[in-house]
Amino acid sequence: MLFSSFPYDYPLLWTSAVTPESYYDQLETHLKFLHASPPVIPRILHIIIAIGFIGFFTKLFKPSEANLLFDGASLVLYVVGVVVYITNIVKGLRIVTLGLYGVTEGDSELAIGREDSLRVMAASNTILALVLVGVLVLQAGQWYAERKEQDEVEKFEKEQEEKIASKKNGGHVTRSASKKKQ
Repeated sequence: MLFSSFPYDYPLLWTSAVTPESYYDQLETHLKFLHASPPVIPRILHIIIAIGFIGFFTKLFKPSEANLLFDGASLVLYVVGVVVYITNIVKGLRIVTLGLYGVTEGDSELAIGREDSLRVMAASNTILALVLVGVLVLQAGQWYAERKEQDEVEKFEKEQEEKIASKKNGGHVTRSASKKKQ
């Protein structure tokens, strides 16, 4: 859903040319089509979001520094992504489908028109994409850090085994073993 909106979001966010009214009509049609998808589509999306939360919470219960730092930061970004999805994207899809632009909400006197509402939707899609890429980068960084740590532990254990083996041989270090240590 997110990637299908990028071609529509680009002219609203990244060009300085004036956007024609017909473009807003096309964007509205696209968003109405997305919002009118069968109920199984949003349910699958919400199940995937729940699986993401379950995965983060299960990883947080493994006490290690990497889990605390990487998974904690990933969870914060994931929550930000879910909040952006709920507050801006879902709400924006409902507004577009109903055509209720410029209606004040609650106690605020602020009302956003059609063009600004569609720009907010486009910006929310971009923010959500960046947040989810951040989660992926943090998870890849955690994997890399754990892999490097494991390699260093294996290297250290191998050096310790060589020291123990050299002590068993009477402390005599062979020339080849000396070269390996260098």
